[in-house]
Amino acid sequence: MKILVVEDEVKAAGYLRKGLTEEGYQVEVAHSGVDGLHMAAVNEYDLVILDWMLPGIDGLAVLSALRHTRSVPVLMLTARGQVEDRVRGLQSGADDYLVKPFAFSELVARVQVLLRRASGSRTVAETTLYKVADLEVDMVRRKASRSGQRLELTPKEFSLLALLLRRQGHVLSRTELAEQVWDMNFDSETNVVEVAIRRLRSKLDQPFERPLLHTVRGMGYVLEDRI
Repeated sequence: MKILVVEDEVKAAGYLRKGLTEEGYQVEVAHSGVDGLHMAAVNEYDLVILDWMLPGIDGLAVLSALRHTRSVPVLMLTARGQVEDRVRGLQSGADDYLVKPFAFSELVARVQVLLRRASGSRTVAETTLYKVADLEVDMVRRKASRSGQRLELTPKEFSLLALLLRRQGHVLSRTELAEQVWDMNFDSETNVVEVAIRRLRSKLDQPFERPLLHTVRGMGYVLEDRI
């Protein structure tokens, strides 16, 4: 799941990016309304977290412009706590509203609800439930199981599995995995990908007879059912 955070306070934006990334989401940040509107127009996001008070174009203006072209769920963040402000934000097209300061756990819960609600209106082609052999993964509820047995995955392990699932049958290089899952440029001295693959494989494959995660020597990794 890919989230855009539009927040002009650098510290707050960094906090949101770090926390949501640790929850397993892919996060991009814009520090102004103009940049946020541009990014939302040219990229596909599953959710936008939008601050009300922004330099140049405020959050309501961004929301109004966004609603002409996108139906992406929008969670507004603001220090404005008056009832009339919340009503105004919701009437302008926001799907939910959270007043600063807020507990991060509440934000995560609201994000999950919005994503779950949005998934209910998607077409079959945009399914959030993936199956490979006896593996089932629910992208919105962030649950994975094999043969009915729940896989206890960390947020990063789930993100890694989700990426491999969306590209099942395709070999993904260490560089691509590092960029997509860890948002980092690949460093040949870093073994973060190998360590994560090993931990994921210990939960995904080792307890079961048929392996699904395969290493392609010299190329990368692929998730597929090899009969």
